[in-house]
Amino acid sequence: MTQELQNKLIDVSARLSTWLNEEALPLWRTRGFLGETGGFCETMELSGEPSLAPRRSRVPPRQIFCFAEAGARGWAGDWQTAVSQGFTYYERVYRLPNGFYGALASVDGVLLDDSFDLYNQAFALLAYAHTARAMPERAQEMAKNASDMLSALKAGYAHAEAGFEEAIPSRLPLCSNPHMHLFEAALACEAQSGFDEKAWASLSDEIAQLCMRRFIDADTGGLREFFAADWTPYGGIKGRIMEPGHQFEWAWLLARWAERRANPQALEKARRLFAIGEDHGICPQRRVAVMALLDDFSVHDPLARLWPQTEWLKSAVRLAALSTGEERNHYLASALVAADALGQFMNVTVAGLWRDKLSADGRFVEEPAPASSFYHILCAIYEVEDCLARLS
Repeated sequence: MTQELQNKLIDVSARLSTWLNEEALPLWRTRGFLGETGGFCETMELSGEPSLAPRRSRVPPRQIFCFAEAGARGWAGDWQTAVSQGFTYYERVYRLPNGFYGALASVDGVLLDDSFDLYNQAFALLAYAHTARAMPERAQEMAKNASDMLSALKAGYAHAEAGFEEAIPSRLPLCSNPHMHLFEAALACEAQSGFDEKAWASLSDEIAQLCMRRFIDADTGGLREFFAADWTPYGGIKGRIMEPGHQFEWAWLLARWAERRANPQALEKARRLFAIGEDHGICPQRRVAVMALLDDFSVHDPLARLWPQTEWLKSAVRLAALSTGEERNHYLASALVAADALGQFMNVTVAGLWRDKLSADGRFVEEPAPASSFYHILCAIYEVEDCLARLS
């Protein structure tokens, strides 16, 4: 059974890789990037034209990451210009005197919101690490950028127990989501040659332990989104929210950290997170991961978005690579269902685009494709490739 499932996943992987290399990367490079004077578009119309929507500061580093990682993996297109000129635009438009990045800019490159958001800084760090990986000649520059930001985060936003505040003075609720992306960035930075491995490994460990101690409910094994100032669950409905996509995404990250640190407890928690997402977060009619549960695992928000499907796929193949026998078969089978779920969102007229939201009634919301989703899709495609290579 294992080989049959692997062969099916190999076929899926080949189709996704072809879509990425021949459709999506060329489209977003030629139409979604307007050079160092125009930057990356926020969304693209389903006709294939960039929109005029204001641009969140999380989008440029995500797109830089995509092209840098594609370049590091051998994509033959002009990824270098997108990375270099994309960074020039990102630094000029969003970078603040304090070293952090503002939140939102106009399509003309005017900063509209200079507020601090921990989530946005995490993606700057991810872009630093992957630019260094793709462009070794910039590794020293990127390592310094990363170290400077880590120092600034610790000096200005460190939480008394662990992790970071959302604002100074403290703003509630505290959130697990930006820490998830800081965890992802820290894992990338600790593995990147020339970066301060000790400092980044320390941050990875701090966030992993915070997750297992505070974010994950000790009784159910589910991961919460929102917290009070002392990292206890936030009051009311908000504090009860558990997102299936984040159960999967944290499972993927904890599984990676568990393997690096030889930590069986973290791997067990990752498997439990995956089981919660799979058992309670998948709509049986639409066969897609929904947006939100409550802490009794009842559905809170039945909307389905694209990104949770990619995290379901990533975590399934990662856990398959760390399993054997029937357990591996289970994860491989789940990965195939997740790939089908993702495929629903990628079934559009212009190849290389996608839909973002599937309503509870089974109809897609008609809206432009968000550029921010590209990071999720590209990560999933490469994770499938990498994990299949480990299984061969």
